[in-house]
Amino acid sequence: MEAFTEFLNALDSFVWGPFFLIPLLLGTGLWLTIRLTGLQFRKLGSALRLALVDRHDEGVDAGAGEISQYQALTTALAATVGTGNIVGVATAISVGGPGALFWMWVTGLLGMASKYSEAFLAVRFRHRDVSGEVTGGPQYYLKDAIGGKLGTFLSVFFSIAAVIATFGIGNGTQANSIAGNIHNSFGVPTWITGVVMAIVTLVVLVGGIKSIGKVTAGFVPIMIILYVGAALVLLGMNAGQIPDAFAQIFADAFTGTAATGGFLGSSIMIAVQMGTARGIFSNESGMGSAAIAAAAAQTSHPTRQGLVSMTQTFIDTIIVVTMTGLVLVITGQWTGGRANASVLTSQAFDVGLGVSWGHYIVTVALVMFAYSTILGWCYYGERNIEKLFGRRWVMPYRVVFSLAVFVGCVASLDLVWTFSDLANGLMATPNLIGLLILSGFIARETKYYLDHDPKLKANKAEVDAFMAGHEGAIDAHWHGIKHSARHR
Repeated sequence: MEAFTEFLNALDSFVWGPFFLIPLLLGTGLWLTIRLTGLQFRKLGSALRLALVDRHDEGVDAGAGEISQYQALTTALAATVGTGNIVGVATAISVGGPGALFWMWVTGLLGMASKYSEAFLAVRFRHRDVSGEVTGGPQYYLKDAIGGKLGTFLSVFFSIAAVIATFGIGNGTQANSIAGNIHNSFGVPTWITGVVMAIVTLVVLVGGIKSIGKVTAGFVPIMIILYVGAALVLLGMNAGQIPDAFAQIFADAFTGTAATGGFLGSSIMIAVQMGTARGIFSNESGMGSAAIAAAAAQTSHPTRQGLVSMTQTFIDTIIVVTMTGLVLVITGQWTGGRANASVLTSQAFDVGLGVSWGHYIVTVALVMFAYSTILGWCYYGERNIEKLFGRRWVMPYRVVFSLAVFVGCVASLDLVWTFSDLANGLMATPNLIGLLILSGFIARETKYYLDHDPKLKANKAEVDAFMAGHEGAIDAHWHGIKHSARHR
């Protein structure tokens, strides 16, 4: 087992090193930001209104998708806002120093363009499966939009990596953090937590995406408001230290004064590496996972759902992750070390609030965050299982996934996190390559839509009217690309 762990650590270091995924991840986000002319900044206000106030497109009937735009957002948020927002941030800062939080922000801000793009493509190239349900994601758009052998290879690679990743980011890390925090706060043995969670998970998953969507629509707002509200109280009580905390975060991002020590360049690289790795773990931008939920949305146009999905990264990273990071830096608890990362935030709430029960807030929030992530990620996994092996394998996957929850509760924390980082990287790679290849198409289609509906106020009939002739031209364009691909 020790040799296997060392092998995973070495492979993980390469995947998340300075010559592979970090430049690919940040470079893709930056390129899409340029091609979309800063869409995530220009349209953030309208996107938040569309996502949180309007919640659905006027004139779109239920048959256009499986769940509403808002439910698609909350399902993706459920899968995204998890241990990465509490334990992941603590791990990043404890290893990479406060500067790691800065690189999580960079990953999030650039990642909003990636999140928009993958959600756009998921809706644009979605299908109906054999049971009549709307489905989509990178496993479809990589093959359909790129075409040829390259598109097929990227699609299959993504599906395999996604199924593997569901047992890491979407299962093991979440279950492990839940069991560990419940044990620390209430003394409940991890195996008992594992048994209960495995049973409850299977019961919920049997209902599929509609069941998950209903649960997350009511669940996600409560869990985010509870945690962010408690963090704001703590920050308010320590408001005088906030300017110094920001100064330390920005300074450490470029001076390399990481907790791990070492020479200057090494420390800076650790901050960047931990910030980007935990950033993508937290907000999943570029991984393609949230696009699977976006594909099921009842929406009148891919651009609209792309903008709704984009707000997920903003809420996750710029709001929730920032709360955790500031709490850790202000209280000084970030120096506790990676081995204790699962309880660092709990200790920070005790210290920051000046009470002995602050850790209970974190435990309750973590249980809700992590459990909702488990539900959302199972849906991602079963969509890819269906793509690879057919519908009949979905239920067996749900059973195995539920059993894996128990394993995650009792497994080694370090091994689980290393496996998750590696699986995330493998899953993100084909999707990021696809986003780069399709960036021109995404930019052109987005511009056309926003030129006709700049304020995102058009109803379904109005959208259909100005898209009528354009859609025909685009379909002919893609037919020509597919024809060319078959004769390469």
